[in-house]
Amino acid sequence: MAMMACATPPSEFGVYRQSDGTVGVHAPKSAKDAEAQAAAAEECKKLGKRSATIVETRKTVNDRFPMTYIFMCNTY
Repeated sequence: MAMMACATPPSEFGVYRQSDGTVGVHAPKSAKDAEAQAAAAEECKKLGKRSATIVETRKTVNDRFPMTYIFMCNTY
C-alpha cells in the first residue's frame, strides 16, 4: 500500500497484540480505515502472518484515539 504525503504517520497509531491473538489499533482522528489496516498488517507480519482482516470497530471516549479497530491476522 502506498502512503500519500497527507497520510497519517505510522507513529500516530497505537498498535497492540491481544491475548486472543487479534491485533488492536488505536487510531487518531485524522486516520482512515485503510491506514489502520496497514498498521495492523505490519504487526501481523511480525507474527509471521500475511494480512489483517477487520473484525470490530469501536468508538472510544479518548480524544487522542477516538477509534479502536480489532483485526484478525491471516496466513493468506
